[in-house]
Amino acid sequence: MEVAVVSGLSGAGRSTAAKCLEDLGWFVVDNLPPELISTMVELGAQARGAITKVAVVMDVRSRAFTDDLASVIKDLDARGYKPRVLFLEATDAVLVRRFEQVRRSHPMMGEGRLVDGIAAERTLLAPLREEADLVLDTSALSVHDLRSKIEDAFGTEAATQTRVTVLSFGYKYGLPMDSDLVMDVRFLPNPFWIPELRDHSGLDGDVRNYVLGQEGAEEFLDRYHELLRLIGAGYKREGKRYLTLAVGCTGGKHRSVAISEELATRLSKEDGMAVKVVHRDLGRE
Repeated sequence: MEVAVVSGLSGAGRSTAAKCLEDLGWFVVDNLPPELISTMVELGAQARGAITKVAVVMDVRSRAFTDDLASVIKDLDARGYKPRVLFLEATDAVLVRRFEQVRRSHPMMGEGRLVDGIAAERTLLAPLREEADLVLDTSALSVHDLRSKIEDAFGTEAATQTRVTVLSFGYKYGLPMDSDLVMDVRFLPNPFWIPELRDHSGLDGDVRNYVLGQEGAEEFLDRYHELLRLIGAGYKREGKRYLTLAVGCTGGKHRSVAISEELATRLSKEDGMAVKVVHRDLGRE
């Protein structure tokens, strides 16, 4: 069982950190009272492998915050869980600007000014900051930059991969509505009109060789493969971890299936991509 505690100044990016950890496969609980953290971890440990990573997001809405949380962290450490503490902070000027943009009051400002609330919270959290395993100043970080740093610190190689689904389909059955990119391979000759190939699919060696052997097929795959490498790198920088590439022909049986299989084979050799193939309309005719 891995345990992480996420805390820091209000407006410094705790919500973004929580969403990122969820995407990395962590079970995230927001604003859990400190006295219930140990119970939450124990329940996770008893889940027989269903929960292996628990992250608790804490803020100053719990008024016994610092003393209770320090005790809980020591207790978890004594039990062998060794929680990692992530502390997020930013400069006063940046925090003021962020609060003004969302037009929300600071949880500790009371009847005072926004800067008073920020100063009080910074003082209250100072002991926790000193004990943190990782302190991130988000003042100059974009959302994508923050996600990248959290992925580097808490993600596994598998969790940070871009999951690519190569989906073959037939245009006569409609476009897949969840596709990010659509590749139309109807420019290639249709094996349907070859009697000895008609009853076979793009999974069959003869059909595959026929499709990939057509003029322009290899060049098309080379160019599109290079394009997908650029798009995949851009998606990763922007924090997008899922890509559905739809490959279509008329019926979704011959050309789209053969091209999908070949393209998936090439993409699976790329670092940072986990590729699977789905043939939506195969066998539908």
